[in-house]
Amino acid sequence: MRKRDLIITSLTVLLIWQISALLVQRDILPTPLAVAQAFVENLGEITRHFIASGLRVIVSIIIAVALAVPAGLGMGQIPRLNRIFSPLVYLVYPIPKIVFFPIIMLFFGATEFSKILIIVLILFFQILVPVRDDSLSLRPELLNSVKSLGAGRRALFRFVYVPSAFPIVLTSVRLSVGTAVAVLYFTEVTATYLGLGYYIFLMSGTMFDYAATYAGAVAMGLLGLCLYFLIDWLERRLCPWKFAT
Repeated sequence: MRKRDLIITSLTVLLIWQISALLVQRDILPTPLAVAQAFVENLGEITRHFIASGLRVIVSIIIAVALAVPAGLGMGQIPRLNRIFSPLVYLVYPIPKIVFFPIIMLFFGATEFSKILIIVLILFFQILVPVRDDSLSLRPELLNSVKSLGAGRRALFRFVYVPSAFPIVLTSVRLSVGTAVAVLYFTEVTATYLGLGYYIFLMSGTMFDYAATYAGAVAMGLLGLCLYFLIDWLERRLCPWKFAT
């Protein structure tokens, strides 16, 4: 995405927001300027919550990728493994994983582990299924050409399956960022006193500071945007062939 397009879109959103605030004329919809002022006034506290939320999401993504990629590649490479676990994946994948959060809370309490676990559980299947399907769809002639050079299963895994999985893994993570941030908000509202979700809930439900509430929402949006740009950067480093001219 070009920077100019991003700037134009951002200015358009701000303009629509400003017009809507002027039309509504209520405290529940402050103007962008009022939100910006609240953001600056509460910058220290917002930064503290931003860091806590960011660490939770990043750790969750790293764990989910570390677990889902080998599992997906294994199911793609080993037909027997795929036959055994595919029915389980087929059964569990459509279930909204957020329903398991109360159960996780019962077992592990309001801990960091429980917050990270539910995000990992959601992201795991969103990464596992595309990686498995992509691994299954590798062209036989590509594999045979590498095997003809004497490559064994380990070499195939290292030089064929893993590089071919990079694009689909990054795409899956990119699509999962919004889900991860949404789940993060839910977990921080119910099970912590540190994080952007808690800050937004506190400002809206207890302090009734609507400008500060929107400032927290903007910060959570910026968190998702930063993660999105980070994934774009990783894609350019790990998949340079996609951008070759």
